[in-house]
Amino acid sequence: MAAISNDWKEKLKPEYAKEYYRELYGFVKNEYSTRVVYPPSEDIFNALHYTPLSKVKVLILGQDPYHEVNQAHGLCFSVLPGNDIPPSLVNIYKELNSDLGCYIPNNGYLKKWADQGVLLLNTVLTVRAHMANSHAGHGWENFTDAIIRAVNEEDRPIVYMLWGSPAQRKIPMLTNPKHLILKAPHPSPLSAYRGFFGCKHFSTANEFLKKNGIEPVDWQIENI
Repeated sequence: MAAISNDWKEKLKPEYAKEYYRELYGFVKNEYSTRVVYPPSEDIFNALHYTPLSKVKVLILGQDPYHEVNQAHGLCFSVLPGNDIPPSLVNIYKELNSDLGCYIPNNGYLKKWADQGVLLLNTVLTVRAHMANSHAGHGWENFTDAIIRAVNEEDRPIVYMLWGSPAQRKIPMLTNPKHLILKAPHPSPLSAYRGFFGCKHFSTANEFLKKNGIEPVDWQIENI
C-alpha cells in the first residue's frame, strides 16, 4: 500500500495503531501476494492522494472497486481510459447531461473531479479479481469511516452525495451543520429510475458551494 503523504497522513495516523488496521494490513498484504487483487497496490489510496483533506468540497461515496482487469484505480465510479464506461457511470453522465447540460464523454476517467476537491471514496478499497465485495468485512470499513469522520470535522461547507442505502447508512456520522447531505437512489441500472434521474445533485452542490463563496466543480469530463 502506497504511503499517504499529504494532510491525510496526520489525520489518519491514529488508525494505524489500532488492532483492526494491523489485521487489515496483514490481510491485504497476503491477498496481493497470493491472489489477483484490484486496484494495483500503488493506487489503493488514490482518492486521498488526489484530494487532500483541506481541498475536499464534495464527497461521493461508492462501495468497492471494480473487479475486472485494468478498471479500478482508486477512485469510486471511475475507470482508467480505454475501458467501457460502467453502467452506473453511464447513468451519472445521463443525469449530468440533464442537470447541467454536460455532454456525455467517451471515457469514465474521473480524475478531473478528484483534482477539484471531489473525494471519490469507496467504503472498501480493494477487491479480489472477478469477486465483488470479496474484501468487505475485513476492516476497510473502519478505515473509511475514519476518513468520513475527518471530513465531518472540517469546519467549512462540504457536500455529501450519498447514492443508495449503503452510502446513506453513514448519515448518522454526518453531524456538521455547515455541511449539505444529498440523498438519492443508486445510479445503477437497477435503481436509477427510482429517483437518481432528476435528483439534480450536481447543480444543487454547485449552488451550495457558490453561495458559500467556494469555487463550484466543473463536472464536465472531456473526451479523450
